[in-house]
Amino acid sequence: MLKPGDVISHLEMSQFEGVHLQKGMNYRLHGNVSILLMSLRPGAPYADRVENDGQVLIYERHDFPRDAGAPDPKIIDQPMHTSAGKLTENGRFFEAAHQYKAGARPPERVRVYEKLRNGLFELVDAWIEQVDKRKVFKFKLELCADEASSEFQLNSTSQLEHTRVIPTSVKLEVWKRDQGRCRECGSTDNLHFDHIIPYSKGGSSLTAENIQLLCARHNFMKHDLIE
Repeated sequence: MLKPGDVISHLEMSQFEGVHLQKGMNYRLHGNVSILLMSLRPGAPYADRVENDGQVLIYERHDFPRDAGAPDPKIIDQPMHTSAGKLTENGRFFEAAHQYKAGARPPERVRVYEKLRNGLFELVDAWIEQVDKRKVFKFKLELCADEASSEFQLNSTSQLEHTRVIPTSVKLEVWKRDQGRCRECGSTDNLHFDHIIPYSKGGSSLTAENIQLLCARHNFMKHDLIE
């Protein structure tokens, strides 16, 4: 069973997100949610940190790719643009933060992976900081007040709608418990998170004991039946 503070593997992250996570910064990977990978381990390549008892993250990224014959990325400024003039991931997150600060858009919703306690955050600020002899990007993220409604961008104001959503932490617990397979047939394709006691019949979305992985076929066969 996953608990806050547990470290999950890169494979588990990729399985949960449905893509192979290769980059630390992934802007709008799933349309309305961006993904950041951070590390607080000693010797990590970037100076990420946690503040306010986990409520705030300060995230540092991203160096130029390390190419043969090119200068060491750690001695040159982190890039805002690619050599072709397009925004890097630094630039895209930086632009999103400043558009939010200017009141032009809501804060970018960002799922952060390092330990499960990180969860879903909102990107609220970005700046360029002089570190030693180079400039690096810093991003400030604050923990969402309502993770479920923020992640899925529900537009209903009723608590009934909010509690239908299965929180990310519960999904991760279920995924690890069921080993990424349908509990009926063991399939790893087209999986769905299913309420064992249906939500329409009073089943909870907030506990892993009431959620299971089913493939599309078995999820359709079950529908709202209580087994």
